[in-house]
Amino acid sequence: MESLTLRASPSSTASPPLRLPGRRRAASVRVSASGAGEPDLSVTVNGLKMPNPFVIGSGPPGTNYTVMKRAFDEGWGGVIAKTVSLDAGKVINVTPRYARLRADPNGSTKSPIIGWQNIELISDRPLETMLNEFKQLKKEYPDRILIGSIMEEYNKAAWHELIERVEESGVDALEINFSCPHGMPERKMGAAVGQDCALLEEVSGWINEKATVPVWSKMTPNITDITQPSRIALKSGSEGIAAINTIMSVMGIDLKTLRPEPCVEGYSTPGGYSARAVHPIALAKVMQIARLIKEEFPEGRSLSAIGGVETGNDAAEFILLGADTVQVCTGVMMHGYGLVKKLCTELQDFMRMHDFTSIEDFRGASLPYFTTHTDLVQRQKEAIKQRKAIRMGLQSDKDWTGDGFVKETESMVSN
Repeated sequence: MESLTLRASPSSTASPPLRLPGRRRAASVRVSASGAGEPDLSVTVNGLKMPNPFVIGSGPPGTNYTVMKRAFDEGWGGVIAKTVSLDAGKVINVTPRYARLRADPNGSTKSPIIGWQNIELISDRPLETMLNEFKQLKKEYPDRILIGSIMEEYNKAAWHELIERVEESGVDALEINFSCPHGMPERKMGAAVGQDCALLEEVSGWINEKATVPVWSKMTPNITDITQPSRIALKSGSEGIAAINTIMSVMGIDLKTLRPEPCVEGYSTPGGYSARAVHPIALAKVMQIARLIKEEFPEGRSLSAIGGVETGNDAAEFILLGADTVQVCTGVMMHGYGLVKKLCTELQDFMRMHDFTSIEDFRGASLPYFTTHTDLVQRQKEAIKQRKAIRMGLQSDKDWTGDGFVKETESMVSN
């Protein structure tokens, strides 16, 4: 795909707005282990306490009260609801709107699914309905974390109204959808904002001057350098970054009908690509954002990682790069809400293997091992030089001595 070049605003280095009462910025901190001998999965991010780092990503798994309640009952650490805007009447979905890529090139229905594409839009349910369900969920689960995902047109008043109404419903934080790859870009919504630094800075300013709960800016991978918009969002006052959203894609062409998939009345449109196949791409983007946070925001910002998580090991990789939480959306669509139990068990197994007692014990542990190719070349030259300098055993018969005979013999034993 063709990358987009960002326009950096002259004021992009301006100081973030003054903090408003109630805004919580603290990154993850260690929470006391809840059980003797058991690795503790609990995390606290921006003041939000979760029993584990696994969060339902914004999308179908958080589309209404029934499914969000199911997520809490199954034990997910938090839920991010499907993205809402002021006027749901503009949102009209089509079906089929999903397509799958299987590992078998012949498309066997028994072959594992490695890629998933969707052309689904944001919530098509009335905002008031969603807000009432948020209130009900917070009433029933007051100690669980519910995050509202929001997206609006290029209009300051509309953004402020949406933020105020969603916050009044009792959500614990806001995730700003700067990254939806399809649907209504002509209204400067979603990725249309996240791919334009000048526009992103302006809209982020509107959001952060109004919001009183933590704000996570969700970034698009459909860009040359994901650190540029991430930096703008953080400097504009966002407490955290969520990444990545789906990758713009065309899932495939039906070679019998010659029509693209998913096919709606014979036609299709590019959509968002997710599932296991995007995990390596997500790891790279998360690594870049984690380094940005570490190097440029020493006071701390949070990072919520997204992309192809189906196992506890997938999550461990993100946390090793510096993620505070790990979001799952497509994985739930394929495996169900009970997946969280498997994720927790497998993550704890990984922690036991390394004697980690908390998430903080290993969060970011792999980040220092990324460097430049030039540095890799130099490191290898030095390593080869050092190996050559170390002589194993004697080089010739003339080197044998009477006094050190036994040690000289041992020096040439392979094990």
